[in-house]
Amino acid sequence: MLPNLNPKQMQKMMKQLGMEMEEMDATEVIIKTPGRDILIKNPTVTKIKVQGQETFQIQGTITESLPEEDIRIVMEQTGSTREEALKALEETGDIAEAIIKLQGES
Repeated sequence: MLPNLNPKQMQKMMKQLGMEMEEMDATEVIIKTPGRDILIKNPTVTKIKVQGQETFQIQGTITESLPEEDIRIVMEQTGSTREEALKALEETGDIAEAIIKLQGES
């Protein structure tokens, strides 16, 4: 961030500004969204607290995955394999459309 500023000086400046940083020991981070789960493996997680507000900064290897329940539903409704259901869900992004797509291929 700032050139020629050692970590102790940085911490002192942050403390004067009312900022606190804490490295968190995490093995993975999962962000669940309505359509997908985002898995962050080998994350570096930093909690930053400024004026009572906490913010998390996350860095790592990102993998997106579909919820297992969605895959299972498509498999059950179409009699397809896990791989076929997963492919249809990835292509359509919607359970109903994936089911229609696989039923149309039968």
